[in-house]
Amino acid sequence: MRDSFPNHYERAFENWLMDSRIPYEAVDEHKRAPFGRADVKSFDFLLHPRKEQTIIAEVKGRTFKGTSLAGLAGFECWVTAEDVDGLLKWQQALGAGHRAVFVFAYRIENIDVDFDGRDVFEFDANRYVFLCIRLDDYRKFMKRRSPKWKTVTLPAEKFRQCAMQLDEFLL
Repeated sequence: MRDSFPNHYERAFENWLMDSRIPYEAVDEHKRAPFGRADVKSFDFLLHPRKEQTIIAEVKGRTFKGTSLAGLAGFECWVTAEDVDGLLKWQQALGAGHRAVFVFAYRIENIDVDFDGRDVFEFDANRYVFLCIRLDDYRKFMKRRSPKWKTVTLPAEKFRQCAMQLDEFLL
């Protein structure tokens, strides 16, 4: 188990990557200058699931308080406008062969949950479900959530349409 990230969602995701044997690079947000874009919000990981593809991943931790994953209802998927803008700039800067995604790491709050066949990752006495949404899909369907906090989200129907289990996307 590695503890290179202060936030348990990112640590859980990193450990899932290791368990799944997905090659990756963790990005230290305090050391953005080597990437040449200190003015742009950093991302969390570069994933290398296949030789021809690199995934720029931004992990967003959320809590799932429901009792069933059937129908993918009750999942928060808001991000900041800065998150969207930063990922887009990184995707453009890193060029062809790089695709940006939001990885939503949902910590399961309830004990008795119907996972509807989805994979659950246990880490540090918590259970997580990882869903991802391609940046391009997120940008296409996002709606303003809060002007004050500069957040955006996906309507529930679009979330269900775009969200995929992480292993389906990477493996």
